[in-house]
Amino acid sequence: MKKTALITGIGGQDGVYLARFLLGKGYVVFGTSRDAGASSFSSLARLGIIGQVSLLSMAPHDFKSTLTVIAKVKPDEIYHLAGQTSVGLSFEQPSETIESITIGTLNILEALRFLKLPAKLYHASSSECFGDTQGALADEHTLFNPVSPYAVAKAAAHWLVRNYREAHAMFAVNGILFNHESPLRPERFVTQKVVRAAYKISQGSTDKLTLGALSISRDWGWAPEYVEAMWLMLQAQHPEDFVIATGQANSLKDFVAQTFACFGLDWTQHVEHDDLLMRPNEIALSQGNPEKAKQLLGWHAELRMSDVIKNLCAYEQSRHSATEQIAQEGKSQC
Repeated sequence: MKKTALITGIGGQDGVYLARFLLGKGYVVFGTSRDAGASSFSSLARLGIIGQVSLLSMAPHDFKSTLTVIAKVKPDEIYHLAGQTSVGLSFEQPSETIESITIGTLNILEALRFLKLPAKLYHASSSECFGDTQGALADEHTLFNPVSPYAVAKAAAHWLVRNYREAHAMFAVNGILFNHESPLRPERFVTQKVVRAAYKISQGSTDKLTLGALSISRDWGWAPEYVEAMWLMLQAQHPEDFVIATGQANSLKDFVAQTFACFGLDWTQHVEHDDLLMRPNEIALSQGNPEKAKQLLGWHAELRMSDVIKNLCAYEQSRHSATEQIAQEGKSQC
């Protein structure tokens, strides 16, 4: 019989790639958003899988809503990816961030306990929980030191998962993912902001790209690879938490320089610093140690930052080329 998977927050980057991956594995896939009827699910459409996924409305911060959907679907596996995803926005909306991430996770755990379902649960934890590790690679034993409302919420949700796993013998795991990118990232994420600005400038725009701290370093990977790690965690014999990362970190300055170089530009001519874009607490270096995932799951990242940049730039170029072609075809028919 086919397995059934429930993906909360399916409209986001990870949810879309995970849905495609699970469909390829033969799963029956259900996905949720707060209002499925009003959501466009444009990213599912971009990957050509929107008609292959059953979409439901579910508000994870509301227990009745969560309980109703889980009882209806009776999934074999739950991938909980929903919640506020922006570190920067969490400083502006701390209450909404805490509620959507922490209470949402608690309600899913409670629903599983109440219904006595044997479903396996994957929870999207975050490398932000570690804070600044002072140059050390973070692994599964590194202490948490959250420095943003987003990280505080993720840390609380992480420990809720561990508590329910130990207290109620649930198969519940935390995937501690470091930064992972794709063309499906919204522009509020700095990687997309850089790529789109560089492309526009290469096409003649005179606008400057404004950024905050260029010295920060991040462990950047490729999102489609990371969703496989999520699935592998739920196929393991025992529930354990895993750090998922490339193991390599690069500065934002290097990311910007390589991106502009992809479009034949010297970044120093087009980038400006803006103190208003600096976060109250900024992590200088974020880098993970994925050795446990390699040893126990057989997973490792194939693509590094340079590969990610090439993919993002190639997609941006192809996206605009396709738009221009459609526009030209439209003119020819007039």
